[in-house]
Amino acid sequence: MDLLAAMRIFVRVVERGNLSRAAKDLGLGQPAVSDRIERLERYLGVRLLLRSTRAVSCTDEGVLFYQKSKVALDAADEARAVVTLGNKTVRGRIRIAVPHGLGDVILPKIIAIIRENNPQLFIDLILNDSITDPVTEGVDISLRLGQIGDGNYIARRLGHIRRVLVASPEYIEKHGLPEEPTDLIRHPFIRVSGLFGDGQLRLLGSQKTARLTPINIVASISHWGPVYQLLLNGSGIGVIQEIVCAEAMEDGKLIKLLPDYIVPGFDLHALLPVARPVPVKTQSVLKMLEEYLPQTVTLKSTNSI
Repeated sequence: MDLLAAMRIFVRVVERGNLSRAAKDLGLGQPAVSDRIERLERYLGVRLLLRSTRAVSCTDEGVLFYQKSKVALDAADEARAVVTLGNKTVRGRIRIAVPHGLGDVILPKIIAIIRENNPQLFIDLILNDSITDPVTEGVDISLRLGQIGDGNYIARRLGHIRRVLVASPEYIEKHGLPEEPTDLIRHPFIRVSGLFGDGQLRLLGSQKTARLTPINIVASISHWGPVYQLLLNGSGIGVIQEIVCAEAMEDGKLIKLLPDYIVPGFDLHALLPVARPVPVKTQSVLKMLEEYLPQTVTLKSTNSI
């Protein structure tokens, strides 16, 4: 058995969570992928995957084998890169998990630069707003906003994402401009799901003192895009990342509310699996993210929080 090839197939199945999606990635038929997994399990003498009609999940042995396989495959790719092209050409596949706002607006420009410099690198970009542990989710780099918690990963700070409380001129003309934080409760608030779950907005005053202000949440949406459109259309007020609405604010399509107060932003981190050595492809992409992301997402300001 070609154990290394079987490990690659197994890793792809685990990371995609589905035989058919993994087969499509690998350019193989689903029966072939299923057969290779079954042969691998017979070779090892253990069950690695639990299968259902729609998805697969790892057994305890499968989790251990997946973790060790990732290390072995990265080491094999590293060894090949060192001896074949003097470690100058980055190739293979890299999986990057990114929050929606960042992935929708900022990352495409940086991905284009990465691809231009590494034409043999295949980039698999996964957009979601949950905390993606690079170990358990099978990604090489996970870009996350806010508190990252504890995990078996290395965290590197890449910048800070500012947030702003905004409304459209049409909304303000019709409903008036809130002049004090206490005025916010009288305005319909549209939020991105998972934020402001306690019904309060945290604001920082000129002395950086925190103030919790009640808000009237009327809609909760899982993606920033519809929230942005509803705000543009004058359906309410809301908080949104400044990087996704900077152009609308410059054009006067959105107005910053309560300018004497700041909505605390989010720190941006890159999470990497704890692996030694770090694969060449991961080093290369991380270096470019560290170079381009901070200057892109951190707008020059003296009051970034």
